[in-house]
Amino acid sequence: MKFCVLLLAGSLLAPAQVLLPEPARDSGSSITGSFEGWFKNADGSFGLLLGYYSRNRKQEVDIPVGPSNDIEPGGPDRGQPTHFNPGRGWGLFTVNVPADFGDNKITWTIVANNKTTVIPASLKPEWEISPFIEAAVGNTPPVVSFEEHGPSVQGPRGLMVERTAKVGQPLPLTVWVSDDAKFTSSSGAKPKDLGAPVTLKWILYRGPGSVSFSNDRPAVQKMSGEGAFNGTATTMVTFSDPGDYVLLVTANDYSGEGGSGFQCCWTTGKVKVSVQR
Repeated sequence: MKFCVLLLAGSLLAPAQVLLPEPARDSGSSITGSFEGWFKNADGSFGLLLGYYSRNRKQEVDIPVGPSNDIEPGGPDRGQPTHFNPGRGWGLFTVNVPADFGDNKITWTIVANNKTTVIPASLKPEWEISPFIEAAVGNTPPVVSFEEHGPSVQGPRGLMVERTAKVGQPLPLTVWVSDDAKFTSSSGAKPKDLGAPVTLKWILYRGPGSVSFSNDRPAVQKMSGEGAFNGTATTMVTFSDPGDYVLLVTANDYSGEGGSGFQCCWTTGKVKVSVQR
């Protein structure tokens, strides 16, 4: 069975993405890639920002890179996830395309539970987004680092660090964050719970086995420093099997997951872990 997903004006998942109707189920449903939009890089190239929507309410689905998880041209591997959690994954990775990409497009094919979805992503003007600043209030994404005072990233371009671990032995994952404590809201209202301006969410992005986080949403503890907010958070992760894993952390500001539909402001980072017995 094949489901084609067309990108049209008036989005539900992304700026311009309409899904053919299929009910969500506990398991056995399809997974659709989501084109969030595109942005221009400083060097003149472009970033195509993608995520996904899984209609499986409980089933976690693993789909290796290949015919069933393929981004073309240039694929099948363009950095996409191979582990799909239930529900919506907002803007998890970026595919960079050259400055002369023009009217070309890429397509992401996902085959899950014997159901195929295909989405295109291109540089159509109506799909341009601004994931690094929200113009109305000047809100910007959190800054994320995996080392105190180390290399950092802001926005959905991603930062990759490497770690090693052993099967069954918890590995600490520590993140340092800073934020301007501004927020994006369609109503202009402040968030109801003015806790820490940054919330974190860890997920398995790729891997040959399962992982267990002591807390996949660790609380961010405030630290002193310049700027409106600085903080840090640590969780532990344990791996079931040896092999190479990629874990992804998303740092959301007050705007919440998906930036309240504004495509700003969140930041992603990845940890590649080589796990031995």
